[in-house]
Amino acid sequence: MNDRFAQLRDMIMACEGDFAKFYDKGNKAAGTRVRKAMQELKVLAQDIRTEVQTMKNSETA
Repeated sequence: MNDRFAQLRDMIMACEGDFAKFYDKGNKAAGTRVRKAMQELKVLAQDIRTEVQTMKNSETA
């Protein structure tokens, strides 16, 4: 569990600079990197969600 949380946290922290560049300075290339990072976060979040659901279902079965 801690590995997954750490992975999420690290991904978010890694794109913090690009968020600032895009929102504060209007850097379009940073916006592209933010969109890419958000897509990767979405995939990871879905993987975690599926893992949690599987673990939950196996405990109640």
